[in-house]
Amino acid sequence: MKIAAVALAAALAAGPAAPAATDIQLTLPAPTGPLPIGTVSLHLVDPSRPDPWVPAEKHRELMAQIWYPAATVRGYPRADWVSPQIAARMAPPGSGAVLPVTHGHTGAPAAAGRHPVVLWSPGLGMERTASTALVEELASHGFVVVTVDHTHDANFVEFPDGRLATLAIPEPQTPAEEQAMIAKALAVRVADTRFVLDRLTAIARGHNPDAARRPLPQGLRDTLDLTRIGMAGHSLGGATAAEILRVDRRVRAGANLDGTLFGRVLTTGLRRPFLMLGAAHDGPDQDETWPQMWDRLRGPRYWLELGDTAHLSFTDLQTLLPQLGTPPADSRPLIGSINGERSIAVQRPYVLAFFDRHLRHGDGRLLAAPSARYPEMRFLP
Repeated sequence: MKIAAVALAAALAAGPAAPAATDIQLTLPAPTGPLPIGTVSLHLVDPSRPDPWVPAEKHRELMAQIWYPAATVRGYPRADWVSPQIAARMAPPGSGAVLPVTHGHTGAPAAAGRHPVVLWSPGLGMERTASTALVEELASHGFVVVTVDHTHDANFVEFPDGRLATLAIPEPQTPAEEQAMIAKALAVRVADTRFVLDRLTAIARGHNPDAARRPLPQGLRDTLDLTRIGMAGHSLGGATAAEILRVDRRVRAGANLDGTLFGRVLTTGLRRPFLMLGAAHDGPDQDETWPQMWDRLRGPRYWLELGDTAHLSFTDLQTLLPQLGTPPADSRPLIGSINGERSIAVQRPYVLAFFDRHLRHGDGRLLAAPSARYPEMRFLP
C-alpha cells in the first residue's frame, strides 16, 4: 500500500550521516519559471462539522497555504519551509541541519491577471509543505497553488495562535481496520478539500475567510480563476484528487503522484483528464489499483513511471535526504537511487505540462510520447 509511512519529521531528525563543523543549510531547488512567487497561509474553521479524529474539537480547523505569481517581491521576506514549532521537531538543535527557506515571499502582492488554480494534498502523515519544490514550480509558471494540511492526519499542523495539532489517526491492528481507516481518511480529505474550495470562492468574492481576519495579499482575490481548477496530490493525496474529480464538478483535471487509489472511483472511473505519475514497480510490488483505474479512465489519460525512484521521491525528501548525507542503504527504500536534483527536474515539466494542457489549453507535446530530454520517464501501458 502506497502510504507515506515514514514522516518528514522522523527522516530529518536522523540528521547528517557524519558530524559536520557547522550545521548543514538545506535548500530546495529553485523554480524554473519566470514569475516571482508570493505566499500566504490561511487558518480556516469549518463550523458545520466537528473534527472527525478528535471529537472534543467542536469545529474542524485547517491550515491552507496559497502560492501565487507575485507582482513584486521586493521588501517581502522569503517564507520558511515549515512553521517554527514544526521546525523545532524536525530539526532540533544539535541535529546538524537547518531547514530550508522557500522561494515564496510572504504577503507579496499578487500579479495582475487571472490564473488557474491547482489544489495540492500531501500524503498521509505528511504536512502541506511536503512537495514544495513541485508547488513552487507551478506557481513560477503562472498557476495559483493551494496546499492543504489535513489536521490530525498530518504529523503536525501549527495554528497561528501557537497550538500544535498532532497525528491522531488510530493505528490499525488488522487489514479490515486499515481499510476502514483509509476509507475514513479519504472521506475526511474530500470534505476538507471541498471546504477549502468554498473558501477560495469567498476570497474571489471579496471576503476574508481567515479565522483571525489576517490581511490577505493585495490583488489576491482577482488572481484566482475558479473556472479553471485542477488538483494534485502525493500518495493518499493522489487518491483524494481522483475522488474529488468524481464528486466535484468544479475540478477539471487531476494528478496522482504515486498513490494507491481507493473508493468508488475504482468502479465508476473518471471522464476528466487524469495523470498517474509514479515510481517504477514491477512484479509483486506493482500497485494493482493503477491498471484497474486505467481501464476506467474515459477522458484524457496518462500513466508515467520515473525510473529508479521510490514512494517519497515525489516529496522534498528527494533532494533533502542527499544533502544530509543519508547512507544509500537508508535512503533508497524512501527516495530510490536516482539523483535527487535530476528527479525533481524530470518531474516538474510533466506535472506542469499536464496542468498547462488541461487548464490553459497548452499543446501538451511532452505528454504525447517519450522525450530524449527525459529518458528516465517511461510511458505506460
